[in-house]
Parts: sequence; structure tokens; C-alpha cells
Amino acid sequence: MSPSDPTHRRPVSRRRRVLRGLLVGVLVLTAYCYVNNTTVFSDAAGARPSLLAHRGLAQTFGFEGMTNDTCTAERIHPPEHPHLENTIASMRAAFDAGADIVEFDVQLTRDDRLVVFHDHRLECRTDGTGKVRDHTLAELRRLDIGYNYTHDGGATFPFRGKGVNLMPTIEEVIQAFPDRELLIDVKSGDPVEGERLADHLAALPAERLRTITVYGGDEPVAALAGRLPRVRVLSKAMLEDCLYRYLAVGWTGHVPAACRNRQLHIPETYAPWLWGWPDKFVDRMAKHNSRVVIVAGDGGFSRGFDSAEDWERLPAGYTGVVWTNRVDRVAPLRDRS
Repeated sequence: MSPSDPTHRRPVSRRRRVLRGLLVGVLVLTAYCYVNNTTVFSDAAGARPSLLAHRGLAQTFGFEGMTNDTCTAERIHPPEHPHLENTIASMRAAFDAGADIVEFDVQLTRDDRLVVFHDHRLECRTDGTGKVRDHTLAELRRLDIGYNYTHDGGATFPFRGKGVNLMPTIEEVIQAFPDRELLIDVKSGDPVEGERLADHLAALPAERLRTITVYGGDEPVAALAGRLPRVRVLSKAMLEDCLYRYLAVGWTGHVPAACRNRQLHIPETYAPWLWGWPDKFVDRMAKHNSRVVIVAGDGGFSRGFDSAEDWERLPAGYTGVVWTNRVDRVAPLRDRS
């Protein structure tokens, strides 16, 4: 048989066989990743997202030019409702408006009580001065927590005189909403505050603990998680650890231990980069007692989905939790969809 014979075939080189095998392997792996993570075939018909009301039904404010030192009470929008953040009335109004979960902030007082208030210091919102933790509960009760709210640069103060004795304790909030989902924000970086919160929560029945989630500073949340490992938690360090590990192995469908028993606040800017986003990601986390919360933009300064325009940006069929500062506006949009 001569080389010019059409039936003659040169033997395939070993290098070509290896390259062909690698190509087939890459194609199989790519197909596996696509099928394992695509949501094209997901069926979320009839499902709807849950709503998380930030600080209850609160006064909102503009984000332009904000820094960590900005006093938000001095830049609120013209009030559309009578409620002040972190009060029992504002939380009840949020639940009544359609919230599934309400978030509130806690601070430690001088007499070792946990009060519901956002700022470390009192000057921004109240007629008091100094740090919250330098005052007793009785002293804090006497303050007007609506004293400094203004929407017109200080020309008027629509809530002045209406916020006396409205700063609740954590006990009062949990008692007021005995069967509702609550998200507690530990505002400090002091592990002592995590320990104090753990002291209180440890006395609750197991079924009640399942409705409570805690997030906040790395050290206090770690301290609480060490005491109460079954409570769903989140801190910045925990979120980063989870997402870095998930980005490495999530294409397989595996959920790392660092992502389990967590509440994951996912900025909409980064969400599309997560394996299986949104449906499969939400479902995978739910199987490990982790709840997914989408926050607006890059997640800075508690931006939420607060308007019809914001709501339109949600992924189609999203069934996780939506962070909002205006549950009264978005709950009707959710319920009509």
C-alpha cells in the first residue's frame, strides 16, 4: 500500500489524542456546569419573594453624599407616615403592610439592658447627648427619639415631642411579636454585646429561636454563634468566607459549611456572578437553613428595593427575601405580581 493510496491513514499522534481528550473533557465539564447551574428550566410559577422591612416602617432619606458620619435624621424625605424607626409601632405597621420579617437594631445600656436604637450616640436623633451605653434604661426612656428629625434643613421638626418613651427593649419587641420573624442587628463591634444578646435569646424556646436571626459586627456575632450555634447569623467576615468558598466549589452544587445556617445579604450588583443565581442558589442555601436576602445596588448604606422602578430590577421568579425601606410601597407590587 503506497502513501498515495486513499485507504492509507496516518496514525494519530499521542499529542493529538491528548488534546482531543482534553477538548472533550472541557466540553463535558462546561455542559455539566451549565445544566447544574442554569435557571432556564426552573419553574417558580406562583412563588413570590418575602419582604424584610429595615427598621420597621421608618422615615427614609436621601443617599447622595452620605458618609458613615452622616446624621440621617437631618435629611429625611417629607414624611408620608407617622412612624419612627425601631419602635414597636413602626414594626407593627411594617407587618400590617405586608412585611414577612422586620429588622431592628440593639445597643447595650449602662445598666446592662439591650435597647432598640440605631446610633451609638444620641445627638443625631434625640434630645440627649453622649453614648447610649453611658445611660441607663430609665434615662433613655425619658428622651424624645424624634427630636431632631427634619426634612427642610431645620425649619421644622415634625416629630419633635412625639418620641418620648418610645425606645423599647429587646424583651418588649419579642413579646410584642411572639410568632413573627425578626432580624436583630448588633450595632457594635464589642463581643460583650453578642454575649448579652445570647444570654437573652438562650432563655427562649427552641421554636421561637427558629424565627430569630442575628447579624452585625464580626466579634459580637461570632460570640453569639459560639453560644447559640442553631441561631441563623451573619457578619461581614462570615459572608465573605461563605461567598469565596462557594465561588470555588458552587458549580458542583455543593454548599460549603461556611454558608450553612446563615443569612446571606447579596448585593444585586454581584448576585449574577453566583453559581445558580437566582433560583438554584436560593434553593441550595435554603436546604442548609440559610436565607438569601437581595439588597439594592452594591449594598452600601442599607439601600433597598423601595419603589416600582426598584422592583422591576428583581430577577424574574426570585423567591428569596427582598430588603426594603418602604414595605408599604413594595408589598402591593409583590402581591400583584
